[in-house]
Amino acid sequence: MRRLMLLGWLLLAAIIAGLGFVRLAPSDPLDWNTQPELSEDKEFRGGVFRVVRTGPDGLERFHRIASHAPRTSVLAGGPDDGMVTYITRTQVLGFPDYTTAAQDGDLLKVYARLRFGRSDLGANKERINTWLAEMEETPRAATARE
Repeated sequence: MRRLMLLGWLLLAAIIAGLGFVRLAPSDPLDWNTQPELSEDKEFRGGVFRVVRTGPDGLERFHRIASHAPRTSVLAGGPDDGMVTYITRTQVLGFPDYTTAAQDGDLLKVYARLRFGRSDLGANKERINTWLAEMEETPRAATARE
């Protein structure tokens, strides 16, 4: 009985340590502020890549939406740099997902992916599609006034 109790405590400690690592692991901007060389939409098991014709102000408009999203913060870059990487954490466990948006002429390229695990159950795809839909709904004049 005593061994079983010890095993239970060790298992609990390992779970807490693992969750703590996922939540507190540092994010190196050099590792995450990048994009693959793709020119069309693509879906991955743990993420999505979108290419959208937005005009030259696409990244600025995207940044206004993404930077105000819940549990989302900027990791690196900014609209003036031509590329921004955001971290969005899951609500319960705080798992990080990374989204990198870059302006390429009139095209906005958005690359969203998970850091831990193999599948995000479509969370990145849903988030990016929502943010891009919000961009379409927001008139350009309104974003220019903010």
